[in-house]
Amino acid sequence: MSRTITIDPVTRIEGHSKITIHLDDEGKVNDARFHVTQFRGFEKFCEGRPFYEMPSLMARTCGICPVSHLVAGAKACDDILAVRLPDAAIMLRKIMNLSQIIQSHALSFFYLSSPDILLGLDSPVQDRNLGGIVKANPELAKNGILLRKFGQKIIELLGGKRIHPSWVIAGGVSTKLTEEQRKTMLGWIPEALKAIQWTLDTVKPLLENFREEMRTFGNFPSLFMGLVNENNELEHYSGKLRIVDSVGNIIADKLDPQKYFEYIEEKVEPWTFMKFPYYKPLGPDQGSYRVGPLARLNIIDRCGTPLADQEWAEFRDLERGAVLSSFHYHFARLIEILYGIEKIKMLLDDEKILSTHFRAYAEPNNFEGVGVSEAPRGTLIHHYKINEQGLITWANMIIATGHNNQAMNKGILQAAKHFIKHDKLTEGMTNRVEAVIRCYDPCLSCSTHAVGKMPMKIQLVNSCNEIIDELIKN
Repeated sequence: MSRTITIDPVTRIEGHSKITIHLDDEGKVNDARFHVTQFRGFEKFCEGRPFYEMPSLMARTCGICPVSHLVAGAKACDDILAVRLPDAAIMLRKIMNLSQIIQSHALSFFYLSSPDILLGLDSPVQDRNLGGIVKANPELAKNGILLRKFGQKIIELLGGKRIHPSWVIAGGVSTKLTEEQRKTMLGWIPEALKAIQWTLDTVKPLLENFREEMRTFGNFPSLFMGLVNENNELEHYSGKLRIVDSVGNIIADKLDPQKYFEYIEEKVEPWTFMKFPYYKPLGPDQGSYRVGPLARLNIIDRCGTPLADQEWAEFRDLERGAVLSSFHYHFARLIEILYGIEKIKMLLDDEKILSTHFRAYAEPNNFEGVGVSEAPRGTLIHHYKINEQGLITWANMIIATGHNNQAMNKGILQAAKHFIKHDKLTEGMTNRVEAVIRCYDPCLSCSTHAVGKMPMKIQLVNSCNEIIDELIKN
């Protein structure tokens, strides 16, 4: 008799979701689905707002990665103004965005995923948390807190507060960088650099214990997409989009991010509030792609900083072509933390960053603007339209987690087929299915902006946990 296994909620992620695993009559897994069960309507309730409010308003989309939305929103408004930003403004925006990526990657790896890696996926569930990490390896826990604090302190120093700063604005930033601020940030770098290098040296040997998970955690051919700079190096703020296939061949290069709608399409499924983007020329199935740290390291020719380049070379040696296993998102995240610290130092060492020219002024010159940047979880797109009064009439957002939606669903199906045994279900089995989702570090509050078709299901359950009535509201 066919039946369904439900994992609800999925733990150690940002937001609310569940996983359903469908077994056939013989008890074998034949389908698995990742259901995003929350809805937020940012694309609708920003309509009627002045366009210049959009960066700080859209930053409220998420408390985990507000700077990512702040930056993408500001870039869309720059496009509406049709201005060329001062060099100092671009450099300062890059520093804040890199700081966001560092603190978010630290949260994902150390707080949410390291318990699985350090303690094991079959370890007692009550130990698989940061408290368990503190007991098992205090130095790893300390470095995780330090690296997250490093990113947050830079955001606070520049933007005035750690969460939802409004310092990045249409045309640039709101205040210049002082020499005292620059010296303060430079003073934080040696300790952060030491912490991430120690972490990489400690964690890389541990990853060898997860060969089975590497083979089954979203290990399948797909496309990979992200931004690269003019030298085809790692880029999180500007540049052009590049798409590579599963063996590393470039299938699309130097794509204009502001024309994303020409090559990215979205489809909707009835069982989730999150859409499914795909590369339009290849269709929904062949055009499925992944974004984020794994994708970014797969599409580049190099990182562009010395220490990160060394780690990237080791990362690319994992496979002959693109690195396919989503388990390696963890390794990629640590490399990006290292890169971010190095890159922040390079930007701070440039004297142009202290310029008093940090903002461009203009009235709206376009009725439409697109802003694209790399958030911690991948490529982030904000697209706004305004009327004659400068009020928002329409908005579209494609969120990094949304780009990965199809890959997450394929990944849990692959893991479920390998690990779920109908005759003996253990907590370690279901934890592995959840852990596939944690590889992507989904931010579900960010990703559910447009209405899907998923019905609301209300169940009446008695004291014996038997469903005695059910109502489905479409």
